[in-house]
Amino acid sequence: MGKPRNKKELQKIARERISILFSEAAKIFPTNQDRANSYVAQARKIAMKANVRLAKKYKRQFCKHCYTFLRASNSRTRIRDSKVIIYCQSCKKYTRIPIVKRKTS
Repeated sequence: MGKPRNKKELQKIARERISILFSEAAKIFPTNQDRANSYVAQARKIAMKANVRLAKKYKRQFCKHCYTFLRASNSRTRIRDSKVIIYCQSCKKYTRIPIVKRKTS
């Protein structure tokens, strides 16, 4: 396969590769955490290179401070005052995500 012809094609390929990398990181995490972290780093680099935003489900799977792949074994997740608080045990930092109530119409 040759070089992608336009920006949309490049972004589509980047999104596919990012989803593959995150699924591989989830599979390999129990046995090799360093490789899972490197998959996250690769996915971030691909997203930046192709100017693609990471989907919300991927953004919440890694620490924003140290870029560690987060699972229950290396993070702590709590709910308090209508916020989800994720504590990374490798860098000892918190990420607070507000819980937004859905509008009922």
